[in-house]
Amino acid sequence: MLVYHRIPIDMVSIVCKSCDVFEVTNLLGQADISLFKGSTQIEISRLGYRPQTTSFAQLEQLGFEIYMVASTIQFDEVVVSATRWSQTSKNIPSKISMISTQQVALYNPQTAADLLSASGEVFVQKSQQGGGSPMIRGFATNRLLYAVDGVRMNSAIFRAGNIQNVISLDPFAMENTEIFFGPGSIIYGSDAIGGVMSFQTLTPQLSLSSNPLITGKLVSRYSSANEEGTHHFDVSVGWKKWALVTSFTHSKFGNLRMGSHGTDEYLKLFYVQRIDNVDRVIENTDPLIQNPSGYMQTNLMQKIHFSPNKKWYFQYGLHYSETSQYSRYDRLIEMQTSGLPSSAVWNYGPQIWLMNNFSATHKGYNLAFDQFTLRLAHQYFEESRIDRKFNHYRLRTQLEQVQAYSVNFDFEKNANKHKFVYGVEYVLNDVNSIGSALDIRDQSPIAVPARYPLSQWSSFAGYVNYQYNVSELLLLQLGARYSGFNIQSDFTKQLDFFAFDFTTTKIQNSATTGSLGLVYKPTETSRISANLSTGFRAPNVDDIGKIFDFAAGEIVVPNADLKAEYAYNGELSLSKTIGEWIKLDITAFYTYLDAAMVRRAFQINGLDSIEYDDQMSKVYAIQNAAFATVFGFNAAIELKLPSGFGFSTRYNYQLGKEEMDNGEMSRSRHAAPAFGVTRFMYQKKQLQMQVYASYSAQVSYAHLNHEERQKPAIYATDSNGNPYSPSWYTLNFKAMYQFHENLSVSAGLENITDQRYRPYSSGLVASGRNLILSLRANF
Repeated sequence: MLVYHRIPIDMVSIVCKSCDVFEVTNLLGQADISLFKGSTQIEISRLGYRPQTTSFAQLEQLGFEIYMVASTIQFDEVVVSATRWSQTSKNIPSKISMISTQQVALYNPQTAADLLSASGEVFVQKSQQGGGSPMIRGFATNRLLYAVDGVRMNSAIFRAGNIQNVISLDPFAMENTEIFFGPGSIIYGSDAIGGVMSFQTLTPQLSLSSNPLITGKLVSRYSSANEEGTHHFDVSVGWKKWALVTSFTHSKFGNLRMGSHGTDEYLKLFYVQRIDNVDRVIENTDPLIQNPSGYMQTNLMQKIHFSPNKKWYFQYGLHYSETSQYSRYDRLIEMQTSGLPSSAVWNYGPQIWLMNNFSATHKGYNLAFDQFTLRLAHQYFEESRIDRKFNHYRLRTQLEQVQAYSVNFDFEKNANKHKFVYGVEYVLNDVNSIGSALDIRDQSPIAVPARYPLSQWSSFAGYVNYQYNVSELLLLQLGARYSGFNIQSDFTKQLDFFAFDFTTTKIQNSATTGSLGLVYKPTETSRISANLSTGFRAPNVDDIGKIFDFAAGEIVVPNADLKAEYAYNGELSLSKTIGEWIKLDITAFYTYLDAAMVRRAFQINGLDSIEYDDQMSKVYAIQNAAFATVFGFNAAIELKLPSGFGFSTRYNYQLGKEEMDNGEMSRSRHAAPAFGVTRFMYQKKQLQMQVYASYSAQVSYAHLNHEERQKPAIYATDSNGNPYSPSWYTLNFKAMYQFHENLSVSAGLENITDQRYRPYSSGLVASGRNLILSLRANF
């Protein structure tokens, strides 16, 4: 049993290096380590606690009960995002960060986007409250990959513009969250250029005795800035061979209040209301309230686990998430030259995500593999856009539905100093898109084009990753992947609206990627790693088939002549721990993106402009027509101070440049300004407290991406009348106290000084002063 102040600790990793066995403690702090018998080196670790190394004999002398010591220093942890198999982070040449359930309980993030932002290493953009688009190392949207329980979440309509799919995930249902920095295409394939965000949800836990293991938690939370009310419960029941876990969360978010100290340009002075069949501009009686920005969300998860013996593990998971309709706030603050709003209505319809995931793991220990996992997954995505121009009669709806299927077969084999991870993958996406509209004067239908053609996107791949422990000090890693992809689209329905010279399109191509990494450990407390890797993004349906007006008088049309874009990345990491008091980390990186898919001027039937939405519009299309570079560094310092105090700071700097249509270079749209977080911590027995500052640098007009300059509505204005993104900071306080083994309360005060700020590229102004109260009961 693993305990801290007599409180059992779950999610503790127990690793036997010599026998290659891995176990994790359950909610009672228990784990079956019978297979560890005779081992002389057993590593015990968990984020937030000091790691220990012991032997089976020593554990036996202690009655198989270990007391763990809390620590503000984050030591090496067991991670799964690097290869889909458990391994310690010190043996991985790439940078990986973790967010534990303990941190989630203290930080109290409202959404999974806020969860990533709390790491201090991911910058999050928000166009509306029901959103959150992460930026990692100068990349975002469809150049980042999301994985849930080992299954890729990216669909064929992930776009280059900001996305909000991550909010479909429930922070309360997360067992562990990992952020893999840099290309991860060897394991995850297309889109894994800037990084991989790997979410591991709650796992059903088997009972180690004849009695059922019944555990769970109830959580209620209130936040003042948007009058949030969130209620969550989960329950896990485990027997010897069967186990299940159920999780449910419902949240209601009101209109978000911004801070009172900052530029007046961010104030929300009006909203639109239709009165007597006329759109009217209504004065917002409280300009700090971002009306409309509220929404609701429900998440449900059900998992069933079956282990007939110690060699086979079967698991089925059902995930369901649905939001209410919510406003796209950044579009509702855009103005016409006449001084009137551009839009009367601009909403996202309910965002629905459904995943069925079945996995079977077998431990065989033969010549071909030690263990393998088969994953079969089905996902359903539904999203829609509902818009109407100010004082216009047409209410348009664009509905997108994606059925996504995937098969993964992953193998692991250890042979003395050699470790092989290899596998195959197949992914299929069926895309259905429907365009419809109503004349709000008489409710008669109006014919409008769909956003996408009827399409099918598929990919097949094989990969291998090899590790060789050259010595106790040096590890070598090599990886390679071959991916083939195929897109077929039918534009028949679009021909009623556009004079295309084609009916169908087909792209069939492939991509090969590789990696080479080294990990050198000159001492027990220092580590140097270097990594060269490539990543790729295959064109998807959004790239080749989307038809939309990204600005007034400018339209994007299909282009079937696309190939994969490639990223070439190099990074160097240094890590040093001084005793148990200081840990230093720094990673420097450089990425070159070749054949980047970007929006460029185009022609249809020799015409550079066509009529769209009742106006002549200049034609653009996505093309492999540019390159981009990003370089930067991530630095972290962690200090353990006397009497339970601690200090940490994380700082991220990235500078991205991309080639423009005229050959000039512009700052990259998704390279966030320098940002970070500095924390001063205290932990003593049942009490945890943090005072911390989050901050971001300014982006001047000279350094603002050329496309972003065309969005004055979301930026402040400098002394020359040009848009720019001001620097900002917030001071915050979080605390959690465990009254009882089964009862804890947490509280926080965010943005204590009530700053009014808008994070770079965001449409939504960030929350003002925000009081958070949360009550948690475990059973």
